[in-house]
Amino acid sequence: SEEVTKINPRGQVPAFKHGNVIVNESLAICLYLEQTFKGQGTALLPDKPAELALALQRAVEAQNIREKALGTLLMYYYSTKPEDRDETVVEEKKKGFHEELKRWEEYLKDQDGSYMAGKAFSLADAAVFPFLASLVRFGFRLHDKYKRLGNYYDMLKDRPSVQAAWPPHWKDTPNQEMLKDV
Repeated sequence: SEEVTKINPRGQVPAFKHGNVIVNESLAICLYLEQTFKGQGTALLPDKPAELALALQRAVEAQNIREKALGTLLMYYYSTKPEDRDETVVEEKKKGFHEELKRWEEYLKDQDGSYMAGKAFSLADAAVFPFLASLVRFGFRLHDKYKRLGNYYDMLKDRPSVQAAWPPHWKDTPNQEMLKDV
């Protein structure tokens, strides 16, 4: 829309304006808000260096979910007619998709089933959760294949901050089924 393009010349969301400051891209927005409102609300960055390193690593690493799950597989489904899909390509993309989700399932195992980078909500969770929510939105049965990720999803989706940011059209329309058989 024209309103978004005024803030972000790429015309992409998220686009954020705070006073005269414009920040685009989710991770940059989260870091800006953390710095600007430090001490208010939920801290996204831990104070201890090792915990901070893990939170930052997981937050940046979350892009792999977008690329390997949403980017490659979902985009292939969207851009290729069902009758034109090459099953070998589909299986290769599914393999990469599941390898990535298995990695995140293990991360939760290492964290004793709590948050992505420790026992408290952090930037890592703010980065990972939207991608998982998108997978569920597109019909992926997260709970059936990845128990820890499913439980993690359930824990985060009920947070007031997540509910406040939930896309309005997701609240009153059914999930799609594009990824239901993945």
